[in-house]
Amino acid sequence: MTHPFVAGLRAPLHVSHRGGSKVAPENTLVAFRQALQRWHTDVLELDVHLSRDGEVVVSHDDTVDRCTDGTGAIAQLDWATLQQLDAGYRFTRGEAYPYRGQGVKLPRLVEVLREFPHTRLNIELKTDGVVEAFAELVRTEAAVPRLCVGSEFDATAGRLHQALPDACHFYPRDALAGFVLGLRAFGEPADDGRFTVLDMPLVWEGERLFDQALRAEVERRGKWVNVWTIDDPAEMRRCFDEGVGGVMTDRPDLLREVIGARG
Repeated sequence: MTHPFVAGLRAPLHVSHRGGSKVAPENTLVAFRQALQRWHTDVLELDVHLSRDGEVVVSHDDTVDRCTDGTGAIAQLDWATLQQLDAGYRFTRGEAYPYRGQGVKLPRLVEVLREFPHTRLNIELKTDGVVEAFAELVRTEAAVPRLCVGSEFDATAGRLHQALPDACHFYPRDALAGFVLGLRAFGEPADDGRFTVLDMPLVWEGERLFDQALRAEVERRGKWVNVWTIDDPAEMRRCFDEGVGGVMTDRPDLLREVIGARG
């Protein structure tokens, strides 16, 4: 039976990776607003960590060093400190820093859920410690039906499925490898029924992973494929021509042009 989250998706699906990290400061409300308002994205992809005082914070990295004017691990900082950081400080286009000093902040997940109450979200949990707080939050906010959730790590993904068995879950690393490589090697994937969406790299160790056998198996099982992270328009077009469901991109502007040209 197809999961309701997947049943509501239509290809070609426009997925803004971290909100579009090459056009705005990643994983911020600024990026998410732009992705929705300017590029009409179908799904926002984002990542979460847990602060020292239990806030679910939107960030890819476990530290604030790369994207803000601060330093330190999110797990060792409280929200009062995190919300003071400039999350636009390091975003650059060439020599310019257009978002520096413009009030761009790290968001909490609750802010994202409330500002975009009708938007589908693909959320990766970056640590095992955030599972319980995350599950409690998304249930409290009645957001579960519009989420696809998961982790790269199989153990964390398993805990998350236990906490949110009714949610749509994407494949973690080992389960994804079992599906894709099992199909290639033996003609039959090693499938785990807990997972529905294959968020997967298009190329792994020089080999293109998506092919017509995978497409057919995914469709037969009522699943869905998103490939990441594609920023080249020619590759975007090829992916859709071959039957990929969705493309995750750091360039939502280019992806919208490609999809628009397809009519």
